Amino acid sequence: MFKRLFGVALAFGMAATAPPAFAQQNTCAQRDHVIAKLQDSYSEQLAFGELQKSRGGQSVMEVWTSEETGSYTVLVTHANGLSCIVAVGTDFFEAIPKIKVDGTPS
Repeated sequence: MFKRLFGVALAFGMAATAPPAFAQQNTCAQRDHVIAKLQDSYSEQLAFGELQKSRGGQSVMEVWTSEETGSYTVLVTHANGLSCIVAVGTDFFEAIPKIKVDGTPS
């Protein structure tokens, strides 16, 4: 549940900031090239992903992370195999869900 909520929140947050980033630099390439670079250069592995509807079809949003370096990359891959880097950063962490305690609140 948390991962899905995080993914949705991340997608909405990126939607507001993505267009200016794409206008300034080329952040898209074939998926296999992008994945090879993430794995070889940054030791990132797929943490989670989701299928999302977009204009003209469907795309897949993925979050790649590295426990070694703390880096992360958010990709959007389109049906034609083109992957676009939407966000990158450092100090990635995975939140621990709050544990609910049974009983009567005091």
